[in-house]
Parts: sequence; structure tokens; C-alpha cells
Amino acid sequence: MTFPGAPTGPRDGSRLRVLAAMSGGVDSAVAAARAAEAGHDVTGVHLALSANPQSFRTGARGCCTIEDSRDARRAADVIGIPFYVWDLAERFREDVVEDFVSEYAAGRTPNPCLRCNEKIKFAALLDKALALGFDAVCTGHYATVVTHGDGRRELHRASDAAKDQSYVLGVLDDRQLAHAMFPLGDTLTTKDEIRAEAERRGLAVARKPDSHDICFIADGDTQGFLAKRLGTAEGAIVDEDGTRVGSHEGAYGFTIGQRKGLRIGTPAPDGKPRYVLDISPVDNTVTVGPAEALDVTGLTAIRPRWCGDVPPAGEAAYTAQLRAHGEDVPVRAEVVDGELRVRFAQPVRGVAPGQAVVLYDGTQVVGSATIATTERRERPAAAHA
Repeated sequence: MTFPGAPTGPRDGSRLRVLAAMSGGVDSAVAAARAAEAGHDVTGVHLALSANPQSFRTGARGCCTIEDSRDARRAADVIGIPFYVWDLAERFREDVVEDFVSEYAAGRTPNPCLRCNEKIKFAALLDKALALGFDAVCTGHYATVVTHGDGRRELHRASDAAKDQSYVLGVLDDRQLAHAMFPLGDTLTTKDEIRAEAERRGLAVARKPDSHDICFIADGDTQGFLAKRLGTAEGAIVDEDGTRVGSHEGAYGFTIGQRKGLRIGTPAPDGKPRYVLDISPVDNTVTVGPAEALDVTGLTAIRPRWCGDVPPAGEAAYTAQLRAHGEDVPVRAEVVDGELRVRFAQPVRGVAPGQAVVLYDGTQVVGSATIATTERRERPAAAHA
């Protein structure tokens, strides 16, 4: 078994040509430095993902702005590696931004970071890297690739569960894993210690705050961003029996499980908070109800992608993660007619179509799929009469 984070390839066991994706943040800078320190031939690259980088959210983002590009360049200079900026703005717009907008328009809740990893960092970037003779793409993600003696590769959670980012990497397939390097994945250190390491290395990004939210929404206002692209259209907010209790300016501005910002004028009969239960873009209607109505017992997910070997046929026990910072929940799952069917051991809440479900076998990432439909737990008729 090779060391965690090391890809196999034509130079397996020797010095690798590594393309380090440098976002301008501290994690990717330290990852690039570690790869260079390990003796690999490292080149840094910053991805220009906007035709107008100033329109992307500025400040301490560690992602896609002009200042982030400059931070990445300074880090590469300190590490002593070549550095380039690659323009992938058009590909990013098509595969991530437009996908994000169309998913919300259809009443679903996408994860743009997961889509960026699938379509940009480990597809467009990796393809270009391989064409140029690189063996691996290195990123600052907290996850671990394990390669067995027979060549099998597995994606595992990071050694530090608190920093684990394997959920957003659950879309990677065997080919992509073969050329992925995550130097931070087996690090049992806190983020403060990563920052201290960056400081010792002389990297100016050592104290730069982490990125958050969505890089291509400049002001952090997702609803406003969507309204500019999809327009406004007044619609009804109804309770479970169809009674109108409020109005909205676009069903796309809501997500399953949402409680805040509903602007409901009529209180619930029991006085308890109401949550978004369903979004219907066809008639622009949002349905709300009590928290217990969110209980989901199962789901069907489409477009499954496997991180390594395809799981054996038939239902089996796994754990599942449903959001980037969500907890593991026990499930039984199987593939039926090309779709992933998942049954939860206990009902879970806040499950929305468009999200990714990622399956785990212990710490190993089995694969992921996009949630298409959910099954709600039946409640007594009186509970929502």
C-alpha cells in the first residue's frame, strides 16, 4: 500500500510531475509546499473562473478573485515552483453556474462545490494536466487516497474527521482518483497548526480566513442572484391542506427544510414553526408544514458515481452523508435499474432533491448520487387534517 495521498501512474514509486491547484488560500498553499518538499516536480496553477474576476466575492475568500490569484502567485514564489493562471471561466460558467441556476429553477438544491470538483478540478483541469504530461493534480482537500498493492484505489475520510472534505469528493471516479493527490488528508493536526506550518514556511496566506459560501455570488445573497437570472414571479405559500398562508416572489428562492424568511402572515394552529416541505416550480407554489412532516425514510438518487470498485449487487449496509457538514447516518442501499435506492435506519430531516447522497463503508467513500425523490414517513391523518 502506498502512502496516503499519493497517486499511481506512469511514474509510480518515483518523482511525479504534479500540478498543484492553488486557490489563494492556506490549505492549497501548504498542500503544494508539502508536495514539493516530498521531492515531486510541482507546478502551481490558479484557475480563473470568472470572465470578470472582480464580480466574484472579494475579501478573504481563498477562491476565485483577483486578490486570490495574487496570493497564490506569492505562495508559489515562496515555495519556489513555477506558477500559471489558467482561464476556465467559460467551462465554469457552463458546468457550475448555469447548472446551479437551472437546478434551483427546477425546485432542486444543488451543491456547486461538489459540481466544481467533478467538472472543473478533476475533469477540465485534470484532462489538461494529463495532456501536458503531468501525473497528478494536487489540492488542499482534507481526504485520503489509499492505493493497494494490486493497484486498487480507495478514497477515505481525512484522518481528522473535523476537517474531512470527502463528501465533496464523492463524485470522483477510479480514473480521477488515480491522478489525485491530497497531501493534507492524513494530517492529524488542527487548522491552527496548518496555519502555523504556513507561517513557518513564510507563506503570507497563513492568517487568511477560510473560504465560505458560494464563490460566484458576490454579495452572498443567493436569492437575489437567482432573481436576477430567473426573474420574479409571485406565487402562493400554502399549508398541507392547500390553504394559502403567504406569498413569495419565486419558488426557486426556497429549499426543503427552510424555516427562516418564509414571511407567513398566518400562524400555524398549534403555534409551532413551519418549514418548507415541498417546492413546485410548475405552479410556483411552496408548501409548508410542521417539522415532523420533514421526516424522510428513504430516497432514490440518480447518476451514481463510484469511487473505485462498483459495489456488489444487492442491498447492503452503509452509512450516508447528505450534506457537506452533515453527520453519518446508517442506511441500507442498492442499485436498481441504474438508480440508487437508499433506506434510512431512522427518519432524517432536511433532505432535498438535488443534493448529493454519499455512501461510506467505514471511512471509505463508496460513491455518490444525486437525490431525485424522497419518501416521507406517513403521519396520522389527523396530524395534517
